[in-house]
Amino acid sequence: MSTVIYPSPIFGPIHSRRLGISLGVNLMPNDGKVCTFDCLYCECGFNKDRRPSHPRPARKEVFASLKAQLQRMLDENKSLDVITFAGNGEPTAHPDFYDIVKDTIDLRNHYFPKAKVSVLSNATLIDRPKVFEALKMVDNNILKLDTVNLDYIKTVNRPLLHYSLEEIINNMERFNGHVIIQTMFMKAYINGFLVDNTNEKYVGPWLEAIRKIRPQQVMAYTIDRETPDKSLEKVSPTELNNIVQRVQDIGIKATASY
Repeated sequence: MSTVIYPSPIFGPIHSRRLGISLGVNLMPNDGKVCTFDCLYCECGFNKDRRPSHPRPARKEVFASLKAQLQRMLDENKSLDVITFAGNGEPTAHPDFYDIVKDTIDLRNHYFPKAKVSVLSNATLIDRPKVFEALKMVDNNILKLDTVNLDYIKTVNRPLLHYSLEEIINNMERFNGHVIIQTMFMKAYINGFLVDNTNEKYVGPWLEAIRKIRPQQVMAYTIDRETPDKSLEKVSPTELNNIVQRVQDIGIKATASY
């Protein structure tokens, strides 16, 4: 198995371990990756190895492709749980993200009104007003917060632009509960040092941030697919369940995916 680049603008449907039957909307080029993070665990590989030569899909292309696929699924009597913005990088970076989200909600309402619209985002651009407003419109606003330790973020998530934990957490709090926090738990030796966000040094402060944000849910998960850094290790179900229980103990819904 190797890291993957997804078709664009539509891929799937696939079965998501967290969301169910999911139709993907990929707003990045179909031949490479464009992201504001360069995570060691990204299933799409490292940014430097996935430089695209094609442009991002235009709004009209996304609309036409999504409409055609939803019509096809309806004609074939297929089920759909969720339409998910994901794929080869950070979806909120598309310049027409807000309008594409509106289009997607309209198409969902027409073809599969019971399906949810979800966005998987690393949260780096939620300070942009139109991105923030678009995320308020979707059913599942799923934002990444792997830790509140900046050294860890610089080592593992490797943001490519200004990244302030205080700003990120404050902006998450502004959603007033209309946010789902997703956290990747993993272990690795990187440059001779153990990186492990399951220990108390990381979990305690992360829980305090969760308490402040008051999300509707926390999705805790671990490595499930090929990663570009081969030294990364899954955490055990016991470790993940213990963290989930601590989130539940502060009155917030939480799930674990292994």
